[in-house]
Amino acid sequence: MVCMVSSVMSCLQCDRAVLYMHEDFIATAKGVTVQDQMDLKKIIDHAYTNYKKTSVELRGVIDPTTLYRARTEYQSEFQRYWKEDRKGPVQWDMIKIVEKGSRILKKHLKLFVAEGLCPNTCGLLFQSVMNCSTCQYGLFTCFSESPQGCGVHQVEGKEGEQVVLDCFLSWHSLIVGQAEYHYSWKQGARNFSAQEVFEVLVVTEDSKIVLNRLSVSEQGVYRCLLLDKHDIELSSMHFILTVIPLPSSTPRPIPTLPPLPSLDFRPARLHRDTLIIILALLTVVSISASLAIIVVLGTRMMVKWQKNERTRAKEDEEGT
Repeated sequence: MVCMVSSVMSCLQCDRAVLYMHEDFIATAKGVTVQDQMDLKKIIDHAYTNYKKTSVELRGVIDPTTLYRARTEYQSEFQRYWKEDRKGPVQWDMIKIVEKGSRILKKHLKLFVAEGLCPNTCGLLFQSVMNCSTCQYGLFTCFSESPQGCGVHQVEGKEGEQVVLDCFLSWHSLIVGQAEYHYSWKQGARNFSAQEVFEVLVVTEDSKIVLNRLSVSEQGVYRCLLLDKHDIELSSMHFILTVIPLPSSTPRPIPTLPPLPSLDFRPARLHRDTLIIILALLTVVSISASLAIIVVLGTRMMVKWQKNERTRAKEDEEGT
């Protein structure tokens, strides 16, 4: 327990609001003699001793929230009792109400010890509480069965998408002072130890980070350390990230046509008689074509000569 400066809020037996409530009652109660006031003061002092004893039996510490609940309930019961339930001498009534205050304190302390004191199931917590014997606030060291390791979590994400890593635990809200989350990673690792070297990613007051547009190369172990302002490790958490690759885009096979049958373009061997006939036909056709050309040309020349002769004879007659 590390003691700190005394606060306005303190244990029920030394809470200023409770002190003032008791003092005001003694000073302003009607029909109370000086002797009655002295007796009431002794009863209240004895009640404070009992409150302190009750607190020590239940770890001897309390947090501000539990103290507030115990104090407000006791104040409400104290005021209601003197207005409605007072039946006997003032000393007797005071004994009854302060005993009820002890039961109220014990009820809230039991709940706090069971649920509120050292809620960290892993890691290390310095919880701000009040020492009910000294009425001073301090830091209560909360150890756990797993001092540092707070779990290994399997995380999956698809390639191109995003994943969120968050190492916040509910008891982190009870940490006093500044604390920062240190994220680091080791590529492709599956088995790791605390002594291994991790590559630093980011230091932030936020407990979570977002990995955008995942790639297969980002697979590995991500570590989140929570460190206080003195670099004391309060918690450690690991995430094993697996990136699911996108389906491979293999090209579809192009259908192929069956091969065409091979054609033999070698010249066919013609029959000898057939070749002779073809040559004879070609010769006849050639001779016929030549004769036709000769006849046509001869005819044209004869016609031209006759025309010239007529023209010459006509000119001779005209000359005579």
